[in-house]
Amino acid sequence: MSLDRTILQERLLGIVKRFPQRRILVVGDSIADQFIFGAISRVSREAPVFILRHENTDTVPGGAANCALNLASLGATVALVSARGDDEAGRALVTKLEAAGVDCSGVLTNPKIKTTTKARILAGHLHSTRQQVIRIDYEGDPMVDHELRERLRERVLEQAQAAEAVIISDYGYGVADAEMANFTRDVAAARKIFVLADSRFSLSNFAGFTSATPNQDEVEKLTGRELSTASDLESAGEELRERLGYRALLITRGGEGMLLLEDGTDAVHIEAVGAREPVDVTGAGDTVMAAYALALASDSSFPDAARLANYAGGLVVMKRGTAAITGQELASSVQHQ
Repeated sequence: MSLDRTILQERLLGIVKRFPQRRILVVGDSIADQFIFGAISRVSREAPVFILRHENTDTVPGGAANCALNLASLGATVALVSARGDDEAGRALVTKLEAAGVDCSGVLTNPKIKTTTKARILAGHLHSTRQQVIRIDYEGDPMVDHELRERLRERVLEQAQAAEAVIISDYGYGVADAEMANFTRDVAAARKIFVLADSRFSLSNFAGFTSATPNQDEVEKLTGRELSTASDLESAGEELRERLGYRALLITRGGEGMLLLEDGTDAVHIEAVGAREPVDVTGAGDTVMAAYALALASDSSFPDAARLANYAGGLVVMKRGTAAITGQELASSVQHQ
């Protein structure tokens, strides 16, 4: 092991040790990720399909709620501002979050909306690993309740006063729209704290943030061109970073690792850590964002925050379903990879 490697490891471990001292606010679209497990019992007489004998159903936080859960698991104090329906999925979501220590006082319940739920059916023979065979999405109507939106903004303003960084997590379900993005950015700017964006479809609505974590496919769609080489990605990513006014842009590339583009410095290519073949990538972007934002709030440089996010991503893709990692797991990965 080289001296430089040892110094880097010690620096990263020092950042992880500061995680429990930080408070992070997450704003965005919470999703109930539901996993329905069943054993194949026989073929149906009604149609050429298998009949599954239900074993168990597990509902876990997804989307912005998964980001909040990962932050709490990493040791941070976390508040979530979001909206849910007055339904079983919404109640299960909040129960899981509160059990993990997430402050859910900003998760507003509204009977006019439905909690977005993604139900995954996992099937297999009795003693085999269950594999996902289909996903059913239950999505509510667009969130147009102006009173609810105003109450969400009030919660953001209130919770941001004690936060050291704010994450806005946009999955396209209405909480983290352009209006909320601008409001959240301005609140964070007034307090001079980091504000980071994770947007599945509309990153162009999130200008003026500190940083963002798109994947390569999202960058290609935003720039309108296929990026076949590392040089192409650097060029397009830097163009996007400048256009959106970010201090840094962290592009995730799956098995190819990550690319960090920071204003005024050379591009930093980070090799993937861990196994090359992931077990499950569900929710991995939420984990990456959680580690990245928490590191920045813990006085990390952008490159070191990106490296810790890379370790976090390498860990979570080896877990099945929507998962979280702990600070201890992250520290162990830094020590031994």
